[in-house]
Amino acid sequence: MILALLLLWSQAATAPPGVVIDHHPGKTQQYIGSPSIAIVPGGAYVASHDFFGKGSTQSTSAVSRVFRSTDRGKTWTKTAEFSDQFWSNLFMHRGQLYLMGTTYEYGRIVIRKSADGGVTWSAPSFLTGDTGYHTAPVPMAEKGGRLWRGFEFHPQGKWGFFEAFLISAPLKSDLMDPKSWTKTERMRYPKELAGEGDHWLEGNAIVDRKGEMLDILRVANLEKAAIVKLKGGKFEFEGLVPFPGGAKKFTIRWDKKSKRYWTLSNPALEKYERSAKDPASVRNTLALLSSPDLRHWTLERIVLSHPDVEKHAFQYVDWQFDGEDLIVASRTAFDDEEGGAPRGHDANFLTFHRVEKFRVNQK
Repeated sequence: MILALLLLWSQAATAPPGVVIDHHPGKTQQYIGSPSIAIVPGGAYVASHDFFGKGSTQSTSAVSRVFRSTDRGKTWTKTAEFSDQFWSNLFMHRGQLYLMGTTYEYGRIVIRKSADGGVTWSAPSFLTGDTGYHTAPVPMAEKGGRLWRGFEFHPQGKWGFFEAFLISAPLKSDLMDPKSWTKTERMRYPKELAGEGDHWLEGNAIVDRKGEMLDILRVANLEKAAIVKLKGGKFEFEGLVPFPGGAKKFTIRWDKKSKRYWTLSNPALEKYERSAKDPASVRNTLALLSSPDLRHWTLERIVLSHPDVEKHAFQYVDWQFDGEDLIVASRTAFDDEEGGAPRGHDANFLTFHRVEKFRVNQK
């Protein structure tokens, strides 16, 4: 019998679960963000993260680091560190590894590539001349001979009011060439149609089982996800669906073997008082969810959990299928010998995890 991977850690624990890829003390006010992970030809794993916080350069020229493992995640080596890279995802395309995000907080859209599995990297290519862009390590999708990715535009002013859009390029084009990429129209959160919630962000470009291109976004501050369809080059708001962890960033991928969509999210469990009033801040539980249709989600199992909501979190995870398992990179807030994370949001670790036999309960 396969036991669910459930790790309950006491308040006194001084090391996070999983394998530590990188650690940066919270007292530096440079926090670990935007975890991403990919599997490259030959089987090596590559992971990345950026730095955010008052001690970082997130507002001018953000810094990202890249790591590589050749032993299935047991040990990691840093291979790169560069500026002008923030909120970025790793992805493989036609034998090349890419890293795509923004140059800094609400900066330009940027991409760079590696031809040797993350060991060395090209100079950045800036895909936009203007600024104001927002994203996270979100998945890529293929449809209609094009490669798609979700972004948002953030107007000047206070946080929120993100305008969702998709950016795409022909599958056989040069992804480093700004001319290859086309943006859809932008759409602000339709509160009058949704009836609840205030903003959306960190959208997932994904194709549903009917072949429709969707953008599925987290909603502030609800445990629901927003679904937008791209129809004839224009966005149509489909509605909100119940989604445990929908108030926080998530990544959704389709699994051909189980014929289901999968994600790892941070559900705001009812047993925590904060969950009712501020679910977006409850990130101490990581759960595995699945869906047959992207509209109905089942919580399959709890993967990681800590009893403290204030200063412990397993959040913004990115993950990939690896045979019968999932491999996961997490922005982790946890105890260390230098005072730990100041709060759950402000992570001091990048950690690696393996969810073994994730389909175990699926027929």
